[in-house]
Amino acid sequence: MYEALEIPERLLVAVGGNATHPEDIEGTSAEQNAIAAATARALLPLTSLDNELVITHGNGPVVGKILMRQVLTRERIAPMPLDICVAHSQGGIAYLLMQAIENSLRELNNERHCAVLLTQVEVDADDPAFENPSKPIGAFYTEEQARQISNELGWPMKEDSGRGWRHVVASPMPRHVCDVSLVQVLARRGTIVIAGGGGGIPVIRGPKGTRQGAIAVIDKDMTSAHMANVLGIPVMMILTAVSQVAINFGQANEQKLEQVTVREVRKYLNEGQFPAGSMGPKIEAAIRFINGGGQRVIIANIDDAFDALQGRTGTHIVSDSRNT
Repeated sequence: MYEALEIPERLLVAVGGNATHPEDIEGTSAEQNAIAAATARALLPLTSLDNELVITHGNGPVVGKILMRQVLTRERIAPMPLDICVAHSQGGIAYLLMQAIENSLRELNNERHCAVLLTQVEVDADDPAFENPSKPIGAFYTEEQARQISNELGWPMKEDSGRGWRHVVASPMPRHVCDVSLVQVLARRGTIVIAGGGGGIPVIRGPKGTRQGAIAVIDKDMTSAHMANVLGIPVMMILTAVSQVAINFGQANEQKLEQVTVREVRKYLNEGQFPAGSMGPKIEAAIRFINGGGQRVIIANIDDAFDALQGRTGTHIVSDSRNT
């Protein structure tokens, strides 16, 4: 059952990768500009608010395409490591989104500014994820194509939720968002801050505070949850391609979830209701955020963002102390 909600004064919005670069496009500049403009229009009811607003975004399949481009041209151009590819995707996606958001605001004569922070995120060098690459990036392939690419390029490949095979890389947990105080300062001034794109550029901190890039991709929802907790933001929105989270998805007894507690959603997660390649990481991030002090996670379709924020739609995950 939904409940009417007041608009929060502080909000973090995590925009899924498909909202910035859907799987079914070629990736031309014209396509990417059009998609960024559509995303900005969908977010306009949120960006027009007088609030503190932080936006994060996914970077798939962009980073996969960047990495593939480096490999295919490796005999002529020296390939870049994955952390630099993540930085390229973070900057490019955020630039288009920043420009589109400001353009949409100017159409309403709203002078609010948007800023992009190229964001490093520290991970643990001993994180077990480095021994078990599992984060899918890039395009989907048939099993035969995946086998051929793996043999040619040495990429580990895994089947992804029945949708095909993909290149997988290490996905360590975020430990620290570097210079997160800058995000806070800008947000408090009323600037819309785009940070932590693609989960952030993964880096490992040395004994003297030096940093070095890591060959990994961090889950953007995990970084979003961590950043929101550090900033003390009470509400996090995860905007994706579905209107609500569902259990028994695609079956005759499919059930869409409106408001659920952490205990309930963890039970569903343990039952295998949310695959690791799709909804699973979002649910895990939601649990992490609320256990870290957050009040509410809203998972909704990007086009329903404002209605979901008001409590009219989406899936709302709250602490166990809240009555559902």
